[in-house]
Amino acid sequence: MNDSNSDFKSALSENAAEVTKMLDDLLPVIDTPEARVIEAMRYSSLEGGKRVRPFLVTQSAALFGVDRVSALRAAAAVEMVHCYSLVHDDLPAMDDDDLRRGQPTCHIKFDDATAILAGDALLTMAFQVLADPATHTDPSVRADLVLALSKAAGAHGMVGGQMMDIWAEENELNVAQITRLQRMKTGELIAVSAEAGAILGKASEDARAALHAYAHDIGLAFQIADDLLDVEGDAATVGKATGKDAGAGKATFVSLLGIEKARQQADMLSEQAAGHLEIFGEKGDLLKQMARFIVERRA
Repeated sequence: MNDSNSDFKSALSENAAEVTKMLDDLLPVIDTPEARVIEAMRYSSLEGGKRVRPFLVTQSAALFGVDRVSALRAAAAVEMVHCYSLVHDDLPAMDDDDLRRGQPTCHIKFDDATAILAGDALLTMAFQVLADPATHTDPSVRADLVLALSKAAGAHGMVGGQMMDIWAEENELNVAQITRLQRMKTGELIAVSAEAGAILGKASEDARAALHAYAHDIGLAFQIADDLLDVEGDAATVGKATGKDAGAGKATFVSLLGIEKARQQADMLSEQAAGHLEIFGEKGDLLKQMARFIVERRA
């Protein structure tokens, strides 16, 4: 078990390094007047992070023998969308956070306007990367990737979830509403990460459905783990401010279910997620370990 855990951590670390290298290549340093926004994009995407979503992209792609460069480009695109969402989420008009991944947030390091533009540019760049023939030779595959990511990131996905989160500051939510909020805000981008490999590999509907079900469960587990970290974690370890949900009066899985029931729910979802991968045999082992990592992480 220890060897297996060590292998997983090595794979996660190596994948993160490869994705960071890809992001570095896609966002070269320039010396023209717009250089500051590129610098802010690099600052927000190259520094730290576990690269969970890119790992889901590359590992799901590996199930179907997808070319590594294609998988890494798609992974980098998903990470750009994730990083853009963090930049905007940290702004004074949103969560007003000063710390992200243990470093000053983008608007603190630069300024509000530059942070807004950096987020806009990361989001736009993601679709440029996916639409490029270098990502896949088949234009229908590239179109499917663009469609899937745009749905996951837009008003019926991540952005819509963020809007619900703001609405929740003034309205009391029940468990069903919180589940929908978090599925949109966090789960949709995680889901498309796991499905991206199936799209790249032109997988069967059964395989794609299995990955969707897996991602659905780990997306909720991920958010419950985040809620637990907000209550039990410390800023130095987590890399961002903690206790903010309670301070803002937000309803969370933890506030409604309690710590122990929330943890039990996360564990159940993790086990359920792993079960969806049985059709892939041993090839799905790293993804199964990711399901455990998501609920056991401390940052």
